[in-house]
Amino acid sequence: MPNGKPAGVRCVQLDPHNRCMIFGKPERPAFCAGLQASEEMCGERSTQAISWLENLELLTRPD
Repeated sequence: MPNGKPAGVRCVQLDPHNRCMIFGKPERPAFCAGLQASEEMCGERSTQAISWLENLELLTRPD
């Protein structure tokens, strides 16, 4: 996604299990590499993590 990932759009680099297919590779965007998971972000279930990320996208999307 050369111009960045718009809010609400699934990243093209996620596999069917929501795993990053370019994790650890040099072409991985700096933003993704700098995103550090935390207990607050991940929660106890994957549904909580997805909800947290969706909320972050809503809060940071351009008007």
